[in-house]
Amino acid sequence: MLLWLAEHLAHLYSGFQVVHYLTLRAILSVLTALFIALWIGPMMIEKLRQMKIGQAVRSDGPGTHLVKSGTPTMGGALIIVAITASTLLWGDLRSSYVWLALAVMLLFGAVGWVDDYRKVVERNPRGLPGRWKYFWQSLGGLIAALALYALAKTPAETELLIPMLRQVSLPLGMGGFLLLTYFVIVGSSNAVNLTDGLDGLAIVPTVMVAAALAVFAYLSGNVRFALYLHIPYVAGGGELVVVLASIIGAGLGFLWFNAHPAQVFMGDVGALALGALLGVCAVIVRQEIVLFIMGGIFVLETVSVMLQVASFKLTGRRIFRMAPIHHHFELKGWPETKVVVRFWIISLVLVLLGLSTLKIR
Repeated sequence: MLLWLAEHLAHLYSGFQVVHYLTLRAILSVLTALFIALWIGPMMIEKLRQMKIGQAVRSDGPGTHLVKSGTPTMGGALIIVAITASTLLWGDLRSSYVWLALAVMLLFGAVGWVDDYRKVVERNPRGLPGRWKYFWQSLGGLIAALALYALAKTPAETELLIPMLRQVSLPLGMGGFLLLTYFVIVGSSNAVNLTDGLDGLAIVPTVMVAAALAVFAYLSGNVRFALYLHIPYVAGGGELVVVLASIIGAGLGFLWFNAHPAQVFMGDVGALALGALLGVCAVIVRQEIVLFIMGGIFVLETVSVMLQVASFKLTGRRIFRMAPIHHHFELKGWPETKVVVRFWIISLVLVLLGLSTLKIR
């Protein structure tokens, strides 16, 4: 929106041309999203508290979590508002990728909102039934996959890039691309949701991964950088930098209120939306495997749940004291803040490993 305005004002004063610079708009997107989150955060938290939209705590979980009961949840709506507003202000609204990313975030956020609303407001412990939850997630993932396949301009945009191997990629064909994209978006969405269980645990790795993906988006959207680094050139993909930058600002703003002891929880509305948004951005810039590396904490949390369920169904025994795995460490005696900070450190290391694949080829 402001880019369009600057283009018109540039005819009157050339100084407005500076808004064309992607790096400047990315910085402004971070600051705008951060300001919006900090501005509306207290009002939204108070409104949630008045509506008695409070978190229910599992009776079989760590005893230290009992004090969290009643803490406002569905705070992920704060993140979605900040990301949407910042992107609309500083993004190039002629970009199909920008609109697709926002649409995926809003659709998955809506699924999470319905699930949270039924659990917290209607006091239905099942929330949105699993079959309907996965139906809408699957529908969103498949629609996004079809849209991305239709938008692809070169074969490289539908191939699976193998990191750390120069110019090595696997042709997927239409079926393979749709299947991969579906699993990346839906899988990433649910993985972030499973990680969201402790104060600040999910949002900081999300911010880190978004920052790293912004680097990939910037480089992939520049034909010279892409050629030099042997990564696919995605025309228009650079505009995702503004979207990913808004995640950083909104995430940091949310962390202001979500830091221990949390004043508000993200809820499914935020976790499902953020995970799907990271997934679709990774697909656009052809970094699905790198997302798997950088989001290793999300993967670990998901695998721990899968192993726990499989083990209990097959043998009647549990591998972990509780899943997802962050609760396992809590039940072993680790304080919540120690679990969170150590997971942040691991995430930082994994993100740096993901970034290193740009040069290790």
